[in-house]
Amino acid sequence: MEGPSSAAATTTTENPSPPGAATAAPRQTCFASLLSRARDKLCTWHIVKTLALGQMLSLFICGTAVTSQYLAERFQVNTPMLQSFINYCLLLLVYTTTLACRKDGDSLLKVLKGKWWKYILLGLVDVEANYTIVKAYQYTTLTSVQLLDCFGIPVLMALSWFILRARYKLIHFIAVAVCLLGVGTMVGADILAGRQEGEGSNVVIGDVLVLLGASLYAISNVSEEYIVKNLSRVEFLGMVGLFGTIISALQLGIVEHKDIANIQWNWKIVLLFLAFALCMFGLYSFMPIVIRVTSATSVNLGILTADLYSLFFGLFLFGYKFSVLYLLSFVVIMVGFILYCSTPTRTAEANSTSLPLTASTGFDNLAMKIEENHLDAAAVSPAQHNKEESGAGEMLATELSAL
Repeated sequence: MEGPSSAAATTTTENPSPPGAATAAPRQTCFASLLSRARDKLCTWHIVKTLALGQMLSLFICGTAVTSQYLAERFQVNTPMLQSFINYCLLLLVYTTTLACRKDGDSLLKVLKGKWWKYILLGLVDVEANYTIVKAYQYTTLTSVQLLDCFGIPVLMALSWFILRARYKLIHFIAVAVCLLGVGTMVGADILAGRQEGEGSNVVIGDVLVLLGASLYAISNVSEEYIVKNLSRVEFLGMVGLFGTIISALQLGIVEHKDIANIQWNWKIVLLFLAFALCMFGLYSFMPIVIRVTSATSVNLGILTADLYSLFFGLFLFGYKFSVLYLLSFVVIMVGFILYCSTPTRTAEANSTSLPLTASTGFDNLAMKIEENHLDAAAVSPAQHNKEESGAGEMLATELSAL
């Protein structure tokens, strides 16, 4: 018979501890903790809402792009200023009228008295941005316009850095790089599909117009973010509608009166003009809402998917060839967009972050809310701020050592 000691020895021999088990368990626990934190940070209602709003804007942009190219290719209608003029007239009818009916401090007359020249410049920038982008469709392809429009993102980030004093983290630059990688994947899909349409100087002119328009859009979007977050959405849209209508009407009479006279009007052309105007009006109306809860840079990253929606419509309207790389590029762009939205940007002022404007107060003017946020941030003592930074640094060091 075997004694108790022999039985224990037998048990120990039969169930040996696997090598590295002592270190594998903490690593698995650390990985599970990091995965849980990433899920809690990315799978939030704010991310889902921002994602949905961004794709709604993408569909509006897709509608303007498809209708513009359809008018140019099928009906030889090249009147970008007329298309923009109709949109500005809608903005004038809705938002400028609303601003004129106000009787408080944000009335139309008071806004014009104090800031008329600033809004004239903003209206000029916005009109020419729309004109150059839509005009580019006459010289280059839909895909080239959508891809080169990405040039506005680095311009927008630079302007936000100097004008809005936005400060980005490493994750933001990585997210932008991921989004641009998705755009590059779409370019590769175009090359493999043989959609390298157009040769000669016309394509060069179109590309230059797109780059110019993207830069002007960046200026307009930075101005829009400042006005929407500090003043009023209705003020921005009302002033753009007012001066945009005047400037586009003057430019329309100078550069497009012959093109308009040569249009062979029918119900299809009227329907395309109406579709373009409604898509552009929807884009202008909803973009300030999205910018108010995120930022202009975030919005421009989200609407990169408009390229793909345009390509999907082009499969049926313009005979484009499908490629699986289009779906891959869509996924890559969405991943980059989610990464960017997962971490808020900071402002250059001490002890302040980007203003939390996600909650609606029921008032369009948010100046008082912004002032309260600045006062609250200034009330935080330096010792408390240093203590919070020290605690965050210790937590980060613990996670890195565990990895």
